Amino acid sequence: MPVTRFDVRVRRPLAGGAPFGPAGPYEELKGTLHFSIDPKHGANVRITDVALAPRDHAGRVEFESDVSVLLPVDRGRCSGRAMLDVVNRGNTVAVPNFNRATRPAFAPGSNPDPPVDPGDGFLMRRGFVVISCGWQCDLPDVPGLLGLRAPEALDARGNRVTGRVYTQLQTPEPVMHQLLSDRGHRAYPAADLDERDAVLLVRDQPDGEPTTIPRSRWRFARVAGGRVVPDASYIWLDGGFEKGRLYQVAYTAVGAPVLGLGLAALRDAVAWLKHGAPRDGNPAGDAVRSVYAYGRSQTGRLLRTLVYDDLNLDEQGREALDGIIANVAGGLRGEFNQRFGQNSKDRPHMMDYAHPSTDEELQRRLAARGSTLKVFYTNSSAEYHRGDASLAHTDPEGTRDVPSGPSARVYHFAGTEHGLGVWPPTDQKVTAADPSEPPEHSQNIRNTIDYAPLLRACLVNLDRWVTEGIEPPPSRHPRLADGTAVPFEALHAVFDRIPGARYPRHHARPSRLDFSVLPPRPGPAYGSLVSAVDADGNETGGIALPEIAVPLGTHTGWTLRHPSIGGEAQRLVFGGATIPFSRTRRERAALSDPRGSIEERYRSRDDYLERVRRAAIGLAADRYLLDEDIELTLALAARAWDHWTA
Repeated sequence: MPVTRFDVRVRRPLAGGAPFGPAGPYEELKGTLHFSIDPKHGANVRITDVALAPRDHAGRVEFESDVSVLLPVDRGRCSGRAMLDVVNRGNTVAVPNFNRATRPAFAPGSNPDPPVDPGDGFLMRRGFVVISCGWQCDLPDVPGLLGLRAPEALDARGNRVTGRVYTQLQTPEPVMHQLLSDRGHRAYPAADLDERDAVLLVRDQPDGEPTTIPRSRWRFARVAGGRVVPDASYIWLDGGFEKGRLYQVAYTAVGAPVLGLGLAALRDAVAWLKHGAPRDGNPAGDAVRSVYAYGRSQTGRLLRTLVYDDLNLDEQGREALDGIIANVAGGLRGEFNQRFGQNSKDRPHMMDYAHPSTDEELQRRLAARGSTLKVFYTNSSAEYHRGDASLAHTDPEGTRDVPSGPSARVYHFAGTEHGLGVWPPTDQKVTAADPSEPPEHSQNIRNTIDYAPLLRACLVNLDRWVTEGIEPPPSRHPRLADGTAVPFEALHAVFDRIPGARYPRHHARPSRLDFSVLPPRPGPAYGSLVSAVDADGNETGGIALPEIAVPLGTHTGWTLRHPSIGGEAQRLVFGGATIPFSRTRRERAALSDPRGSIEERYRSRDDYLERVRRAAIGLAADRYLLDEDIELTLALAARAWDHWTA
């Protein structure tokens, strides 16, 4: 077995030892999982550069991951199910998203083992074991993040390898230098500080015409003590970097960790949990039979890559994961299994992974070998307005619908932004739980819709599909066939009439990029589509939560960057908007708002909530919502009513 041992560093009760229904009390085991894989084994040959990794005396490649395991104190109370939490930039996502819990806040010098917030205990009440496994070897040096220590690829003479890197930098405030990576991750250092072929571009839209900044105006350096000092991990620009502008740099780097070992770590951690014996350090014993992976955003793209590269078979030829929920990944994969790949890169205009992208194509290799893996691809409206989500279910030109295949479902959470909504309503967001996230400021109030109830139904449906053979509800997303998938420009007719909507005037579309050279050569744009909207501006394609079906405002997957952070003509990546209805007919008339006011739509709070209840019951009947979450949707709707009518 590739897992050789589990060194437990922390053992502590969850929620002070409080019971979670039939599963009873939980505990957390936290430490290091050690791996050793055969680089020549068929399960591992698709891992890029694994053959160039240093080997031990037995010819195997060793690496290790930070791991947290949450499980019932009484192992006999496990339900047989486990959740692989594919941590996002070192942060846990499964418990925060499914349990509607807060993520721990990390800061330099803070507690490396902050307590786990179990939220409402959704996963624990179902007896899930939750394993959070580090897979990323370039995390910022922040205590508490779950990462991977991977070896570096070496050439035949044992030398470090070099290669071309292409990355994008953007700052919300003017600065003189920037780290050569996204969001504070470890940079690939420049091999030659004086490299003449290094290129720095600047543009004002992701697909805008670039301007080349003369090489004489910038250096691989940073400012320290008022002086410009050489530094292979930074870039300095004479006159400084302007806020909001998009800077792209291509250069030759040195030192390439074997990134694909992160995928092996996830696969083999799951195989260990399902099949490992106590002598292997498996704390669950034989309690786990089915394992589902959840990845969000970056790690949703990682799971799409795992499916595409077919890295779900372990060294014994067994399926590691039984099911996957790849959330808010759009139609993208990522640079998770390539030399000099950048784990944090997440913009379709910077990657060569928008095509082939349809989920039917992702499933082909699995289908060819008769894999039993089941996959849900779920997206918010933000990934559609980013320009790549529709490519998961249309042809590249956006001219015809493409089915997802019998072992997959594609769901669009209508009227949502990338995250679980921002509450209380604000146009500014600072993510204390993730130090790599820059502060965000938008021109609209951020989207407030919490789509966690839809995720929870997805997990239950996935589990029933795997364990009982019960088919989940059909895919639901914008379609050309029924007119719910339309070009960006089709929405202007509605949003240009809504006061303060500020619908983007420019719609950046991903294009076919030729990565045989860096910077890549641009090609034709893809046929990106978004959901059609009704007269209120709310989306008509996808799954509509009760707060969308019975609205108090317009909820979008787009909003523009605020002038305070620059780039005000650009979409705020990942952000959406909530544009509330007027409270009264008089207010609406004063604004010349074509949308009916709250007063004109609903007789009272009780009338509104009764309509929400009926919408929730209908959604539950279609199995896109759990019966137990009908009351949750009512509570969220009541919260919104009280705020917007105050």
